[in-house]
Amino acid sequence: MDVVVIGAGQAGLSTAWALARQGFEPGTGFVVLDADDAPGGAWQHRWPSLTVRSTHRVHDLPGLRFSPATDTLRAAEVVPAYFAEYERRFALPVHRPVRVASVSRTDDDRFVVHTDRGDWTARAIVNATGTWTRPFVPRYPGQELFRGRQLHTVDYRDAAEFAGQHVVVVGGGASATQLLGEISRVTSTTWVTRRPPVWRDGPFDEDTGRRAVALVEEAVRAGRRPGSVVGVTGLLTSTPYLRDALDRGVLERLPMFDRITEDGVAWDPVDGEGRFIPADVILWATGFRAALTHLAPLHLRTPGGGIRMDGTHVAGEPRVHLVGYGPSASTVGANRAGQSAARQLRGLLHPDRALPHSA
Repeated sequence: MDVVVIGAGQAGLSTAWALARQGFEPGTGFVVLDADDAPGGAWQHRWPSLTVRSTHRVHDLPGLRFSPATDTLRAAEVVPAYFAEYERRFALPVHRPVRVASVSRTDDDRFVVHTDRGDWTARAIVNATGTWTRPFVPRYPGQELFRGRQLHTVDYRDAAEFAGQHVVVVGGGASATQLLGEISRVTSTTWVTRRPPVWRDGPFDEDTGRRAVALVEEAVRAGRRPGSVVGVTGLLTSTPYLRDALDRGVLERLPMFDRITEDGVAWDPVDGEGRFIPADVILWATGFRAALTHLAPLHLRTPGGGIRMDGTHVAGEPRVHLVGYGPSASTVGANRAGQSAARQLRGLLHPDRALPHSA
């Protein structure tokens, strides 16, 4: 192959569409390898109560509008159906399920993508694996002693399973506040975050979005780990589920606890007085890390643990693009990054090839 795209979520599909527009032949010039059994990327694994209305927004993939009949439909159903139609409409060469174990270099300066279905050799790699498969749970003293249930956002299915139990929700992002709103309707909750939440009352306009992207872009250019989107943008209080939770007084936040006990969470004494809250469940809505472990043989990380980026490609390695990473880790950002990566790869691999009329 000229290009192997790893991942068939929003980032991978938009990149595949753009590669075809840039003259790469589907199936012989590029392929897309996807670990899931069916189309849909991470959306197919989201909790059933997540509707189109309660998502931040599912941006259109290039060339095909996302137009569900109603915004009350489950995101885990309608988005995968949209992705499946997209793959069919544009005849994208998606191979699944294909699980990538590692990517290494060859002696003739190509890449070998090692998978459970054999190896693929390519002149360039576009990684579009997102974060869903790498949930992050921080470590706290006493965590292994807790006799209740601990779960991460990826494990959440329905609020009803927590009825009659006290749930401690950890995390200050959009998922944490949404799940807190749901769970608080059926049982008692406590919300804890590492930093005070940043509430945004005004509209999230294009200027705000550009400033947020610029901050994340600055981090990855310097080789630092990209922070969360909410850490930059704040929480929009006009969002219906947030407004409802605020009105019910659910979003009263406590600072992060210092340790976990057998039956709850505890704070060390401050001015002579500590605090303890009994808990049956701890829900870690603490985000994700980029799913990049399969790229470890390429030695892309800086000593600080990040990857220094130049636009969509790794700095100093223009044949390795990370789409959906850092500033492009959003549905609209992934679209733009995919098209940028495809244009750059055409210029690098086939500088003299004429563009198709449709490009």
